[in-house]
Amino acid sequence: MKHIAIILARGGSKRLPGKNVLDFHGKPMLAWTIEAALQSAQYRQVLVSTDDPEIAEIARSFGAQVPFLRDSAADDITPSSEATLTALRQAEQHWGEQFDVVSQLMANCPLRDAGDITAAAQNFIERDAESQICSFRFGWMNPWWAAKLDAQGNPEYLFPEARVARSQDLPPLYCPSGAIWIARGPALKSAKTFYVPTHIFHSLNWMSAMDIDDVEDLEMAKACFEIKKNQALASSIT
Repeated sequence: MKHIAIILARGGSKRLPGKNVLDFHGKPMLAWTIEAALQSAQYRQVLVSTDDPEIAEIARSFGAQVPFLRDSAADDITPSSEATLTALRQAEQHWGEQFDVVSQLMANCPLRDAGDITAAAQNFIERDAESQICSFRFGWMNPWWAAKLDAQGNPEYLFPEARVARSQDLPPLYCPSGAIWIARGPALKSAKTFYVPTHIFHSLNWMSAMDIDDVEDLEMAKACFEIKKNQALASSIT
């Protein structure tokens, strides 16, 4: 199958300016996603879709294809699926071929590695899925106990039946992550979203699934990077 990775990396970021090229453990944040995609060897093309010439140049220096700048869908309100469809249209026009499978990899997920990408792609194929969304299992922040608050601080529980239950008695819940989304080209084009009616979830470790959108996320991701590095070192020694 002709499989393309589309890495979304627009230039404008309001919550964390310059997010996609900020230094993350010695490299621009974007570089970690490019290198993971290339090392996975899953893709016919690894394309960075950006509206920013500086980001384009950085992406090329780390081995990604950036033969054009994104010609639309580069604002902060456009859904990521629409931005990916725009990039896919440009890519198919540029290379003169249709891609069977599309992976959307967000540049602000630097802890997702080649192994995560390979496992997600294999699961997609084995399940014969139309679309697959990566997710992670909620941990100590138990969403079964979530509540909305009114102006006076009075709670309205989203799952009132679970309010007094022990966490170990409740089934696990999962949250989508932007780390790795995969869809068949025709299904993505038809639904105009990765959330096609038959989409499935594929779980990642919560650290691999981290999205960085603000300063607190960035600091937490840097700490998690060190944890993952130490875990890998310990594993290699044993």
